Amino acid sequence: MTDRQIRIKALIKSIISYLDKHRADMSGVEMTLRKLEKIDLSDQQLVDIKPKGTRHERVLNKAISEINAQQLNEIASCLYAAKDDLVWLEDNSQYYQPGANLGPGYKNCNLHTLLIGPNSCGYQSDDFLLGVFMLGPRTLYRDHKHDAPELYLNLSDKSGWRFEFGEWKDYPAGSFIWNAPRERHAARVYEQPFISVFAWLENVNSPCQVLHFDDWEEIEQSLFK
Repeated sequence: MTDRQIRIKALIKSIISYLDKHRADMSGVEMTLRKLEKIDLSDQQLVDIKPKGTRHERVLNKAISEINAQQLNEIASCLYAAKDDLVWLEDNSQYYQPGANLGPGYKNCNLHTLLIGPNSCGYQSDDFLLGVFMLGPRTLYRDHKHDAPELYLNLSDKSGWRFEFGEWKDYPAGSFIWNAPRERHAARVYEQPFISVFAWLENVNSPCQVLHFDDWEEIEQSLFK
């Protein structure tokens, strides 16, 4: 393996190790691990593709540097080491239905890299995604749903989440978010950028659907106060 591949594999292993320690915390963690156990993660299966940087490097560096929770030290260290080895991509609405109203915050600063999945920079998988996802500060990730069951591992100190038509609730670093297929959810980012590990367990090619909520403008204004 190249040094680059070694660093990417170390990052993947650090994520799986954290999930395994929290296997009993949530059914979605167990389901994610079962999917991962079916993927060949041997050294021979690692891809070797050219890394790709991002115009959001300053925000990305800040997000990684602010992963402070002690239980996330290994992931943070491996992510910092592998940051420049990864392929960083912006979602320019390709994950959404045509004309989706994603809002200015999401369009201005979103970023992800795939560690496992189609065209990933780690391991190839046709119907499973594991990666890192980032949003810029003061962003409302508007209410949406998708066919893919989804797990988030929050790396940032605090992020707000709303499920279906419930109340907003803040979640700390190290916590998990599970979105069942077609479950409505939204997130909001405060003064610091948001960074997380995410997994889509199946139906990875199905588009997301934005679902209107009357308070979007109010929330977006409040995030900048």
